[in-house]
Amino acid sequence: MKFAEEYAKTLKAGDVVLLDGGMGAGKTVFAKGVARGLGITDEILSPTYAYMNDYYGKLYHYDCYRLESGAGAEALGLTDYFYGGGVCLIEWAQNIADVLPENCRRVAIVKVSEEERRIEY
Repeated sequence: MKFAEEYAKTLKAGDVVLLDGGMGAGKTVFAKGVARGLGITDEILSPTYAYMNDYYGKLYHYDCYRLESGAGAEALGLTDYFYGGGVCLIEWAQNIADVLPENCRRVAIVKVSEEERRIEY
């Protein structure tokens, strides 16, 4: 979480960050750290069933696990936020790869053990 909080300082409005990692790797924990780094104090929850949570237009946290294609993201209006004034963090972005903007940033979280993660960016 501390790393993500510092990473947030490198982000600017309009950045799209793809969060790679398996189930339980810590993608939502990373999102919590980014939110803290952006000054957001709300509880950050996984948007698994909502697809996307909007935190004051500063942070858009996506979970695309249940989407099968970019067409689904477009139909839900999720792609509109890529070009807004906030930072987009997208979990399971590979499911909507065909509609992602160019120049996305990528963060991979590798579960080394139950207590240890390796972050590649």
